[in-house]
Amino acid sequence: MDTAQQERLNALTLSRMGFYNIPAMRELLHRAGSFTNIADHHDNILDIVPDCPKRLANSLKDIAPLQQRAEEELEYAAAHGIQVLLISDDDYPQRLKECNDAPLVLFYKGNADLNAKRVINIVGTRHATQYADDCIRKFIADIKVLCPEILIASGLAYGVDIMAHRHSLENGIPTVGVLAHGLDNLYPPRHRETADRMVGCGGLLTEHFTNTNADKVNFVRHNRIVAGMSDATILVESAAKGGGLITCSLANSYNRDVFAFPGRIGDSLSEGCNKIIRNRSAQMVISAESFVSDMGWETDAQLATAQKNGIERSLFPEVEGDAKTIIDALAKNNDQQMNVLTVSTGLPINRLTALLFELEMKGMVKALAGGMYHLIS
Repeated sequence: MDTAQQERLNALTLSRMGFYNIPAMRELLHRAGSFTNIADHHDNILDIVPDCPKRLANSLKDIAPLQQRAEEELEYAAAHGIQVLLISDDDYPQRLKECNDAPLVLFYKGNADLNAKRVINIVGTRHATQYADDCIRKFIADIKVLCPEILIASGLAYGVDIMAHRHSLENGIPTVGVLAHGLDNLYPPRHRETADRMVGCGGLLTEHFTNTNADKVNFVRHNRIVAGMSDATILVESAAKGGGLITCSLANSYNRDVFAFPGRIGDSLSEGCNKIIRNRSAQMVISAESFVSDMGWETDAQLATAQKNGIERSLFPEVEGDAKTIIDALAKNNDQQMNVLTVSTGLPINRLTALLFELEMKGMVKALAGGMYHLIS
């Protein structure tokens, strides 16, 4: 087994141990440098991380049973074309990585870029009406034109979720379903045909090993992945309580944008949407155009056309040095948060802050909600 495979095996092993205490395991990973380093020192972790929590240090001493299970999972993934994405991998959803409870490991089967230029999720009730379907159909058809490089995520459940996936496929938009179980199963089974199509235009994503039941607690947990991997959450029909509202709450906690389609006053399935609009937990969305405007994505279609026509542009030739490094980073992947820009540019936070302010004053960069920075074309 090569070094990369060994790191994956150790990541799978340790992910089971840290499943319900992800922040502690992430901190240990940061301090140790790799999953393999943790596994190699599982008997004496305090030698390399002296302040490792005692409970975690003790639990590391008996990882043999978990390692056997991890080996089986790695073999299953290889045999079924499943990617094992570690939180340290470039292909891991970088937006999700910013969240302190992001899974250490994800299993992914599909062809979509999980770090697409734009990522949104569409969620809502499982008892969706024709009104919801009409809103989703029109929104997705229009967003395809306005934001050609968009990825749409949801949870592959009944109602709003499956509507979002199917309308995305109809418009040729990659769509990812985040599952509450392993990739050896599908719930609900009647969505199998749609799921199979999504593997060829999007994908299926989960944090769960095979032989994991679609239990209620797992549906609650998977909401954080849906919210965390996205730039924005869009709620379409929700009662006063529901999974969609949980996703919106999580998105707000991650400083992501939240939107909701308004509904008729007195309609029980619009109560949740109207409530979060009223209490300003969400912005009202009435069309794809209004959404794109609120997100500051108006230039996406123009840029996509220019790139398609092979037009090469030097955006700001007068910018040099560290400022050009920032411009280049945003040109490659626009709308990055400060902490992500620090990594992508290699600049210290104080230097980055000063340069971003200068670029804003020159009208080259725009600060967006949630601490995001947008390169103005």
